[in-house]
Amino acid sequence: MSLHSVIHHELTPGATASSVTIPKNVTASRTVREDDHPPALQVLPATPTEEIQRVFDVAPLNVTNKGRRLAITTLIVACNLMQMICNLIGIAGGLEISRRLGVSGVHANWIGASYPLTQGTFVLVSGRFGAVYGHKNMLLLGSLFLIIFTLACGFCNNFIAFNVMRAMSGIGGAFIMPNAVAMIGITNPPGFVRNLSLAFFGASAPIGGYIGALITGGFVENTSLVWIAAMTLVVTGALWALLPREVPVDPHGKIDWIGSFLALGGLIVFNVVWNQAPAVGWANPMIIATLVVSIALFVLYYIWGHYFASDPIMPLSIFKAPSFTPLIFVVLMNFMAAGTLFWYTVLWLQEIRHWTPMQFAVGWTPFGLCGVAATFLAAYLIPRVSAQWILAMGASCMLIASILIVTMPEQQSYWYQVFPSTIMSALSPDLTYTAAQIIASNSVSRKQQGVAGSLIGSLNLYGSSLGIGFASTVESEVSKSRGMVTGYRGALYFAVGLCVASLILDIGFVRLVHDNREGWEDPADEDPADEVVAPVATGTELRDMRPQLDQR
Repeated sequence: MSLHSVIHHELTPGATASSVTIPKNVTASRTVREDDHPPALQVLPATPTEEIQRVFDVAPLNVTNKGRRLAITTLIVACNLMQMICNLIGIAGGLEISRRLGVSGVHANWIGASYPLTQGTFVLVSGRFGAVYGHKNMLLLGSLFLIIFTLACGFCNNFIAFNVMRAMSGIGGAFIMPNAVAMIGITNPPGFVRNLSLAFFGASAPIGGYIGALITGGFVENTSLVWIAAMTLVVTGALWALLPREVPVDPHGKIDWIGSFLALGGLIVFNVVWNQAPAVGWANPMIIATLVVSIALFVLYYIWGHYFASDPIMPLSIFKAPSFTPLIFVVLMNFMAAGTLFWYTVLWLQEIRHWTPMQFAVGWTPFGLCGVAATFLAAYLIPRVSAQWILAMGASCMLIASILIVTMPEQQSYWYQVFPSTIMSALSPDLTYTAAQIIASNSVSRKQQGVAGSLIGSLNLYGSSLGIGFASTVESEVSKSRGMVTGYRGALYFAVGLCVASLILDIGFVRLVHDNREGWEDPADEDPADEVVAPVATGTELRDMRPQLDQR
């Protein structure tokens, strides 16, 4: 996740219905002289139908000590690092953990899919919860969820219980991500420190993935996940002690509880179907019934959002924005391919080439290094290359990485195909995510910026879990008649097909909307603060204005 992409998670709800504006003649040019009669402030009456929204407006925390601010920022990044470690442990250590729990074969995909399933789903609503109830509170609550259920994972001896606990941990990760970004923006004023902090936050994803692989190799074989929970507890406790009191951005805001239940329920049930079907078969009546339930929940959400919801969690009108719908499919398919590639690379190396988890961790070193480099590469490309072509670069990198793995022989030196594939797969997620956020931001209206950013972020995580489920279905069907290796190749060819389809959709249908407007076209997007170019007023001018304002 790059610097530009994580900024899009720093979202706020609608502003207040009434506001005060400074007149245009009090500007940076200081055209008002001391002997002039100063103009009065214009107080705009509140209108209940007026809808004003400041997309990136957040209330700063009262943290003036630079050392304390640095400590808070470091701990926030560490919180995200810990949840990324928990996520990637399921990929790197999925086989080893499932063996310890007495399960093998296609059932093992649940170890890798359970965490991103709930994390990707609940990201859709966690930012809104932070705006209403406080980003600090939601960040600490998410960390607490992560601690409790990761600790529970460490004591689980049952496969189903372990995956349920991992899914609950994923909810904690979902509440950490967007609220952590918001807290970085709230704690640090605009400038170099904030930008650097967000860059490190973006780099925590590949670093967390690499550390997760190392922990799998060095600890999971000999101990439990209790140590990860203990480290997260230390970080969260220190963060709780250092963070000052926070006023929520939208304390009187509303949450679409019914819409959230229908949307999140539909996404979770649909994903569960695809990850469970490879193990029990599509002929199982429970699978068919569950699939019908998921579709019914989606239909009910459409009816609710279209006819009843006053402030839906995911407005359906957003899909009418130029290029937005094909963009959603491009991003979803690319991250489905990423989840498939990562999971089946692990299976190939550990099942066919008999690598230990530690050997895999060492072999995955380029992923951590190149993933961090991709964060800064994406930031470098943003002002130089059109976003749809950055998106095509991301899809191309994943396509090349998938082809390298699917065409390699059963036994071969690491350096020939696994090594270059690891490098290419590390570059793809940041390029894809960054470009998608840019295109989405330029496609939707101002009041839909937060929804678009949350949806793209959700596809990143949810797509990887869904991809494992789809690919496991392919593997299960192919391996029945042609063996394990051919089944793995079938799943990897599915990833290749996803990459090709996403690349075609991107080139053919996704365009960066050129925005030549001056201001916002939709009156609902207007903000009184936008009327002022660069307002500057001295204490004398403001003091002279005060009597006139009091007379009103």
